[in-house]
Amino acid sequence: MVVEVCSFFGVYLLYCTNPRYHGRVYVGFTVNPERRIGQHNAGKRRGGAWKTSGRGPWDMVLIVHGFPSDVAALRFEWAWQHPHASRRLTQVTRRTSKERQFDFHLRVLAHMLRTAPWCRLPLTIRWLKQEYHRDFPPGLEPPLHMPVAFGQVRAVRRTPGARGEPSQELPTTPKRCSICLKRFQDEEDTPLRCFHAGCSMAAHVVCLAQTFLQNEPDQFLPIEGQCPGCKNLVLWGDLVRHHKGCYGDLEADPTSSQEHWADELHYEGLSGNVSESISSPSVEEDHGNLSVEIVLP
Repeated sequence: MVVEVCSFFGVYLLYCTNPRYHGRVYVGFTVNPERRIGQHNAGKRRGGAWKTSGRGPWDMVLIVHGFPSDVAALRFEWAWQHPHASRRLTQVTRRTSKERQFDFHLRVLAHMLRTAPWCRLPLTIRWLKQEYHRDFPPGLEPPLHMPVAFGQVRAVRRTPGARGEPSQELPTTPKRCSICLKRFQDEEDTPLRCFHAGCSMAAHVVCLAQTFLQNEPDQFLPIEGQCPGCKNLVLWGDLVRHHKGCYGDLEADPTSSQEHWADELHYEGLSGNVSESISSPSVEEDHGNLSVEIVLP
């Protein structure tokens, strides 16, 4: 079964099956995995990367998705490509002569998923080809809120304002926040709502985040918390998925790469900063038809 994901941002790992270059790997970013692997195998004239052109065929074996924006995914990609240049990954030792590239990149990934700020994101680790599957090293397993999934994934477009299945009749949105009791201002001030049956909780993103972070005042991005309405324990990522109409997709679904829920929390003055104000010089990355400026982690 192919899982469909809206507003997809993913970072993938390629494995070369060409006998001449067998065992080589490549890390990249994509908003469309199906199209991207075709570009890699078609060569740089068809949109593939110059590092993979003429060295195929390549298998896309693993992808990490659920990033809140393209910039967040691109920063993750750069750090995975250059672990020894990233100040966040100083604990990662260099690859030994006996360690395969594939195993080394999985070891780097395992460290990244347990390192701030990535360790708090609602990411999914998806093995696209199960025959390449490896268990994470003992002690370096992903955080419990990051599922390890198997099977193909497809990026799809979600029409603006869509929520869940088209046939479902949505309940009326409450007019006041369940936490601060202030009125929701307009259509842009849409609340996060609990997805449990019978629960009418609706709250501002900032209000709910502050409630979830009462025991973690030094953090800015929640992982989980108790719903103020039904008192069930819920994952922050699940609330965001439900809010965006992609609750079954296993990842968050931002509608804008520059203004998303993490930015809203930051602007409201919560402590901490997911990007941690990087001071390294910026570089420009070109991924097929997408060209954006990113800041080195």
